[in-house]
Amino acid sequence: MLNSRIEGEGHPLIIIHGFLGMSDNWKSLASLYASTGYQVHMIDLRNHGRSFHSDDFSYEIMSKDVLAYCQQYNLKDISIIGHSMGGKVAMLFATTYPEMVEKLVVADIGPKYYAPHHQNILAGLNAVDFSKKPDRAAVEETLYPFIPDFGTRQFLMKNLYWVVTGQLAFRFNLSVFNEKIETIGEALPEGNHYDKPTLFIRGGNSSYILDTDLPEIKKQFPNFKLATIPNVGHWLHAENPKLFFHETITFLK
Repeated sequence: MLNSRIEGEGHPLIIIHGFLGMSDNWKSLASLYASTGYQVHMIDLRNHGRSFHSDDFSYEIMSKDVLAYCQQYNLKDISIIGHSMGGKVAMLFATTYPEMVEKLVVADIGPKYYAPHHQNILAGLNAVDFSKKPDRAAVEETLYPFIPDFGTRQFLMKNLYWVVTGQLAFRFNLSVFNEKIETIGEALPEGNHYDKPTLFIRGGNSSYILDTDLPEIKKQFPNFKLATIPNVGHWLHAENPKLFFHETITFLK
């Protein structure tokens, strides 16, 4: 069963993080959604956060994990917010089990194929040698040449935890990501569609959802609308959480 953080009471809202993320990334926004009458379920996908590790890693199996989670908690007529890789999981879940999903929010990702582009990040993560028992500062020093952006490094370092005193590790399953990085970019199966209300929300400085992608999005999500948050990149919910919340709650309500 997937690990989750649950906050609030009311209509079920599932939030699905992106690649190398975890439920903790959404704590502040989840509190805002909970304050408006939602029971918010921030889940950790398999091989992420505090959820189980597995050699099986695909969008189909992650979508089935979300189904099992919903069945465990008897969740129906849910709303879903998915960011990046989590948005792909959310899209596949909604197109596979449309009867379970009332509204869908997809943050800065489309249903199309994306070429692998996490090579520098993976190289940095693989360069960390935990056998030398580095502290957090030493881990960051190792990551810096590969990942010069401070915000990205801090995002990744949230995955560090103490296995035992003096021994750090990453929570995510790096070995599986090394083997199956192509999985992250896979397209939604052609012919999949979800006819209920859908919001695609993109960062104005991000290239993940282009205007040229919109006709294909409309084929699979005919009842979609698009919102753009200006002056932010791919981590739009972290860079401008106030506007992200406004756009999403306006749509959900």
